[in-house]
Amino acid sequence: MRRITALFVIALVLAVLVGRSSISTGVSVNGSTISTTELRAELSAITDSPTLQCYLTAIAPASFAAGGGSSTMAASGVAAWSNLRVEGMAIDQYVRGRLHYVPTSDLVKAKASLELEMTQAAASNSLNCPGTAAQALAAMTPTMRDAEVLAQAESLFLVSKLNSTIPLTASALRTYYDAHRSSYDTVCISVAEVPVSKVSAFAAAQAKGATVAALAKQFSVDASASRGGAYGCYGPSSVYYAAVRADSIATALGTFPKSPLTTTSNGVTYALYVAPTKRTPTPFAQAEATVLADVRTLNATAANTVKNTILDRAVVAVDPALGRWGLGTSGLTVVAPALPSASEVTGSTTLTAPSALSYQ
Repeated sequence: MRRITALFVIALVLAVLVGRSSISTGVSVNGSTISTTELRAELSAITDSPTLQCYLTAIAPASFAAGGGSSTMAASGVAAWSNLRVEGMAIDQYVRGRLHYVPTSDLVKAKASLELEMTQAAASNSLNCPGTAAQALAAMTPTMRDAEVLAQAESLFLVSKLNSTIPLTASALRTYYDAHRSSYDTVCISVAEVPVSKVSAFAAAQAKGATVAALAKQFSVDASASRGGAYGCYGPSSVYYAAVRADSIATALGTFPKSPLTTTSNGVTYALYVAPTKRTPTPFAQAEATVLADVRTLNATAANTVKNTILDRAVVAVDPALGRWGLGTSGLTVVAPALPSASEVTGSTTLTAPSALSYQ
């Protein structure tokens, strides 16, 4: 009986110790951990700094604003930051264990690279952050800042080792441009904004061989109809270039596509036809910025593929208060806890006592 009691006591003590250990672990990747205390300190630093919130929103779109109370954060922000820490730990283990990389002098370069990346992300997302990226890093806790700079150094190293990575050098960009020259043509387009009720008639006239100009003049309600739909020419330096290229790249010159896009004006939906009418080569000097953006996107895609492979093979545990490790739209990630939908709530009235309470 004493032996059974002793074993029970030992089991109880172990359960308590395991419980305390799990509570103190914020995130764990392959046995390496960050404590809940440290993560909460990092989340507090984010909550206390609007500058840091802004730049983090740029690189990891989520709400880092306060949650239900002044000292809390929205669940999406907590999950997003926890996920960044998980990714950093997983990559750290991979490059050290598999590639035997230990960053030393690279950390200075990595810090400058991280600041530049945060600045560019804020600009591309049209965020006017109250302060600089350097000030955002300064608002982090020392442990937090060191981890992010280290993660940047290791990510840069990992990307440089990928066979699919294109170096961001002038010669490499020029080589990529030469191989994809037609993707950077200056494109002139004509459009036809057609009421839904006239789409069938538009298609019939199109099938009979009506020209782009004739179709636009007859059916389009856009102001360009009087010009035969002529809308303008767009080169790689135009802010609209990506959209114009995407909307017209699969369409033959001088024709409207058979399947239109849609657009809405004053609450009314229209069929939108976009026809490329002229494509001319753009000199590399004018297309270089777009080429650089495209190459960066390709490199990021390749890096994300490797990152997802690393995460797929990692053993990850997350404090339920921070989120849960699960499958998101782009792979394994820390997912914010789901709240019950309104349809699951059976009533919206406040519970009240049937009569006033009285105390004797």
